[in-house]
Amino acid sequence: MHFGMSEEQEMIVSTVRSFVENEIYPHEALVEKTGQVPLELGNEIRRKCIDIGFYACNFPEDVGGAGLGHLDFTLVERELGRGSMALTHFFGRPQNVLMACSEEQRERYLLPVVRGDKMDALAMTEPDAGSDVRGMKCQAVRDAGDWVVSGSKHFISGAEHADFFIVFVATGVDETPRGPKKRITCFLVDRGTPGFEIREGYTSVSHRGYKNYILYFDGCRLPDTQVLGEVDGGFTVMNEWLYATRLTVAAMSVGRARRCFDHAVSYAAERNQFGQAIAKFQGISFQVADMITEIDAADWLTLSGAWRLDQGLSANREIASAKLYATEMLARVTDTTLQIHGGMGLMVDFPIERFWRDARVERIWDGTSEIQRHIISRDIFRPLGA
Repeated sequence: MHFGMSEEQEMIVSTVRSFVENEIYPHEALVEKTGQVPLELGNEIRRKCIDIGFYACNFPEDVGGAGLGHLDFTLVERELGRGSMALTHFFGRPQNVLMACSEEQRERYLLPVVRGDKMDALAMTEPDAGSDVRGMKCQAVRDAGDWVVSGSKHFISGAEHADFFIVFVATGVDETPRGPKKRITCFLVDRGTPGFEIREGYTSVSHRGYKNYILYFDGCRLPDTQVLGEVDGGFTVMNEWLYATRLTVAAMSVGRARRCFDHAVSYAAERNQFGQAIAKFQGISFQVADMITEIDAADWLTLSGAWRLDQGLSANREIASAKLYATEMLARVTDTTLQIHGGMGLMVDFPIERFWRDARVERIWDGTSEIQRHIISRDIFRPLGA
């Protein structure tokens, strides 16, 4: 067992952390105040990311990416977690499911997103289909050789900048002993396709500037060339994506927690009450000890899941555990950091209240904590027939 980073991994961490501190931190206050990322700023971040060779670093070298493995890419995501999601969104990491593109689709979608010429967005969630993915009502039916899509998607991140969307819809129903089971197919849908509309979604208290959108499909006609992967094979594509996103959420939670922790430690060392730094009081110092223990535990759990993927080992339970623990750890760390700062922690002049707000969504998206617990427990009991 080896717990140290290689020289290359040290370089990855150093480069990305420096990028976040120099290119992301200075613009966070603007995004918090306006709830917007100016397009020219987003394009500048994307260009600088391309310049340092990290754009689409999660893709293989033979399609133009940096070819990072799961562990190395998780280190990248961990450092990006320190910054505003609205801004780090432009540190391009296209959806890895695009590797399922056909040869013709590679030229239109995969290669342009790897180069940074296009941006993608993923659309899965619906008002009545969040954790229950098979409950989706957005459907595609055959008509004159095409697929006609009708329905809606919501909570779609990055839609304002996307040139095309990776959309999961129901394409039929199988009767099984446990009842009807919907078949799912993944489609590539270009912005501006007739019958497809993008509207601004809800206002969230978490991650200002990282907006969500609602997609509407009203008789949107798509040819077979827009199917990503196999017809009715959407769950295969989806599972590949979920592995990556759950690791990303865990890793970014660790990065954000470490930034928060740094604020807590600095404030505790500088803030004086009763004639001494509050760090000298066990009520504070013991909380700090608990925080760093939990952060380190979440970090190793996350990196272990990524390592297992690189080794070709099963990692479903381990990644679910990482996502569950890291996101709930982040909630505790941000809350404790705010408590250490006292009333000042709630003031918008400081970033602490932002960390606290942003942390709340991590336990919900990309699979709620309850779903992760279900995955973990089923992995334990299924082999026993229970």
